[in-house]
Amino acid sequence: MDTELERILDGIGPRLRTLRRDRALTLEALADTTGISVSTLSRLESGKRRPTLDLLIPLARAHRVALDQLVAAPASGDPRVHLTPLHKGHGSVLVPLTQYPGRVQVFKQVLAPREPKLVTHHGYEWLYVLAGELRLILGERECTLRPGEVAEFDTREPHWFGPANDSAVEILHLFGPRGDQAVVREGPTAAEAGPGAPPEQGSGSASRACP
Repeated sequence: MDTELERILDGIGPRLRTLRRDRALTLEALADTTGISVSTLSRLESGKRRPTLDLLIPLARAHRVALDQLVAAPASGDPRVHLTPLHKGHGSVLVPLTQYPGRVQVFKQVLAPREPKLVTHHGYEWLYVLAGELRLILGERECTLRPGEVAEFDTREPHWFGPANDSAVEILHLFGPRGDQAVVREGPTAAEAGPGAPPEQGSGSASRACP
């Protein structure tokens, strides 16, 4: 076995242990989720058992990470994330910000003007406007969001969003299964700020709902 392959295999066990501990999971809980015995999980983490695909695939699913994140650690020394924009129809651009299969997917989008077409699907969406104006249609309701404003909605309701005028709009877009709802916090509560403290101004994001 060559040195590079040996190094990769030796790194999988510690990486598995770190993922499990970061998620506050016991070996027993992980065994229940994956169907892999506690003794096998322990041997994998300690490096006493070589990892195989039939073991790594359920572990990647349980930890909600891509398989390559278990096999090879990201390069050190360079904190930059190298994103790959996807060019969609009508001049729109989609930039995935999450590179692993997780419960919530995050995208940066630049939406070009186009005709509204309502759609429905299972899930929950959260939209934050970075630049421009966003037109959001939810069933019979409609509203316009401006930079710093947020909308969130159940995607089972007929919906469409895009530029509110002839200029593109730039948004941060979170999508997840129903129940995965983003929490927007504008500032400390009165209790946290202490008695007599003035309300905090200009922090956080405004949350908007279509009337």
